[in-house]
Amino acid sequence: MAERLTADPADGGTLASWGTETGASARTLARLFVAETGLAFGQWRERLRMQAAMPHLAADLPIETVAHRVGYATAGSFTAAFHRLVGVTPRQYFPLDDQGTS
Repeated sequence: MAERLTADPADGGTLASWGTETGASARTLARLFVAETGLAFGQWRERLRMQAAMPHLAADLPIETVAHRVGYATAGSFTAAFHRLVGVTPRQYFPLDDQGTS
């Protein structure tokens, strides 16, 4: 699961859908995820998505584009998650350079 989600952080599969694919229950997968990563599945996925977003943000891609590439439906939901995890908004973390020299 972790390898496939790392390759495609926008994958929105739930633990139930992963369970159907792997033959394990969602509860079993949830317990295994905490045991192997130290984080609940949702927390891990959110951190993975933020990590995947960083190069896109550094390249000055529009927030909406970055949000969709890493699995968020809107720029607002991505920005809220980013702020919650990082402590600042994406544009505070990667300010736009008005002179074009990021």
